[in-house]
Amino acid sequence: MADRANFVVVRESGEYELYLSRFGAVGIDLGLLAGPAGTLAMVRRLTTGPTADDRWLDDVFCQGAALLDLGRKVLLLFAGEGPSVSLRHRAATLELLRQAWAGWEVRWAYDGNADLRTHLGLDPEHVRDRDRGTSAGALLVPDGEDLAEPDPMAAVVTVGSDRCFVVANTGDHPIREGAALLDRLVGAPEHGACRVAAEAGVHVDPLRRRVGWWVLGSAAEAYEMPRRWPGWTVEFWEDRWEEHVRAAGGRFRPPAVDRERALAEVRAAADAYRRTA
Repeated sequence: MADRANFVVVRESGEYELYLSRFGAVGIDLGLLAGPAGTLAMVRRLTTGPTADDRWLDDVFCQGAALLDLGRKVLLLFAGEGPSVSLRHRAATLELLRQAWAGWEVRWAYDGNADLRTHLGLDPEHVRDRDRGTSAGALLVPDGEDLAEPDPMAAVVTVGSDRCFVVANTGDHPIREGAALLDRLVGAPEHGACRVAAEAGVHVDPLRRRVGWWVLGSAAEAYEMPRRWPGWTVEFWEDRWEEHVRAAGGRFRPPAVDRERALAEVRAAADAYRRTA
């Protein structure tokens, strides 16, 4: 699958230009660090044409997107990979984006391209794939190779105050499984505590029938998850993984984030990206 991305430029008049990039999702967050002028110049070199519906990527094929609203000065974005979806670098990337886009409101599109269409006053259903089902990530074993990297593709799932599991973050977010997730965890390898820099997470409180979840990337139908957990209270923490740390009773303990180091690493990655772009 190519790393497809949509870019949208909203003129001061309110009319918009829709662009499609086959590989634009790779480094989309680093590219946006060029600020409004640099980003606008880059976007307008991409494939465009009439704002036909077939240029909108759906929930499956859209790996990243950015909307530049020139009139309201809003930058709306999401990425599927890169420093913005790394727990170690998330806050630093957003801090640098807000510096580069001073005077703009920088917002994350947790619902992917649907959030961009909602911003434009268009029907988000156009980019939904309601028939695709749920692709569940594999359950990972403690100390496996999948968790050895500094930024593993992992989602942490904690249940109550005494159970912890880690799922490969290669499919849909575990929250999409609904309460069936609990059935899948029966007999699964337990981790005691998750100490890796996960990209997403879910905390389930079976006694109170409450669920909290977060994600650094995006999740299709992000604001519809209560429908998948009927009879439960579902709270969406957006990217606030610290909420999970507090709720999990010590079962989720990711490495501490070094802000200065993270800022330096994101700046270095952006410099490298500009040299190769």
